[in-house]
Amino acid sequence: MNKLSLLIDFHRDAQRQGPGSEAETLRALTFTELDRNRPLKMADIGCGTGAASLVLAKQLPGTIAAVDLLPEFLETLGARASSVGLSNRIQPMQASMERLPFGEESLDLIWSEGAIYTMGFEAGIAAWWQFLKPGGVLVVSEITWRSASRPEALSAYWESAYPEIGEASEKVGALERQGYHPQGYFLLPESCWLTNYYAPMEARFDDFLARHGHSEAAQALVAEERTEIEWYQAYSAYYGYGVYIARKPLAA
Repeated sequence: MNKLSLLIDFHRDAQRQGPGSEAETLRALTFTELDRNRPLKMADIGCGTGAASLVLAKQLPGTIAAVDLLPEFLETLGARASSVGLSNRIQPMQASMERLPFGEESLDLIWSEGAIYTMGFEAGIAAWWQFLKPGGVLVVSEITWRSASRPEALSAYWESAYPEIGEASEKVGALERQGYHPQGYFLLPESCWLTNYYAPMEARFDDFLARHGHSEAAQALVAEERTEIEWYQAYSAYYGYGVYIARKPLAA
């Protein structure tokens, strides 16, 4: 089994595929000032197994296109939506975030938690601009430095893993360059990483390894995940996920 297949198997039954929480999704929603008196057209890009999609469907009227490249994640999302009576509101959609099947200025809300790094922050917000209606809102979370100074080893680690990591001011500047009007910003608390993401991940390690016969590839994947956890535990004071909320102006 190749690495992608192992990653899918490891994450497909997880509640979430990245740091976050229902409370922080709700917090981000308060910045959007969306009109809840009419049906909205929304997209959750890089939705994974649907942690954010399910919250949005409960809170906002309209339909949500839940977009992910991996059909296994969408299958899990579909089952979860059905189990809570939201399958008529959430439309699983297999697509690349670089080739989204939406019409120009067709969406009131684009949401993406912990996924835009696949394209890169500025490339993503630039590409998705066309799909937002004038007055539409973009909400994305992105790995962000919490401090202008940090240990050299940490800088080297993230410059290798994701060179576009930056401070919040850089991300807000990118939004402004692309024509958005920033509406709000906050950092996810550490509990979104340690309690909601890493603790459930660690609880899955043993079953995952047993399921794959403790193969070399499975052990390598677990080792990578353990390393990520260790880096965050050691250096959480210096980086986290920033949540950015911005609006496409009515007169673009």
